[in-house]
Amino acid sequence: MTESDVIRSMREHLEGQFPKVCPRCNRHFATLRDYLLTTKVAGSAMPYDAEMGDWNPTMPLGTYTFANCPCGNTLSLSSEGMPLLKLWSLLNWERVETKKRGMTPHELLNHLRDEICKQVLAGPDEDPKSL
Repeated sequence: MTESDVIRSMREHLEGQFPKVCPRCNRHFATLRDYLLTTKVAGSAMPYDAEMGDWNPTMPLGTYTFANCPCGNTLSLSSEGMPLLKLWSLLNWERVETKKRGMTPHELLNHLRDEICKQVLAGPDEDPKSL
């Protein structure tokens, strides 16, 4: 699995979480691109399973990334709902890559988040399956 494969898989999963609505102000985010253009990243990605050293969780806590809605409410995108085998594959890639790159899980996931953001914001009509 390459970094491009991981980004494609993660992006596809994240795009599947839209449309999304802020529970505080009812702002509607039609797409991941709309969400990224409207919200502001809030802190580091949180790889809960990786932080616990559980690379093949049977009951995953998940990975979350947070952003602030213009109203100030904190919103999240997560790995929730990802098929377990796909999640394990991504987590094990992360385990290998953090060691290889000398990065923490937070650093690697922040890098992946930034790369996904660049791709999504580069063109609204890109299909993640074609990247």
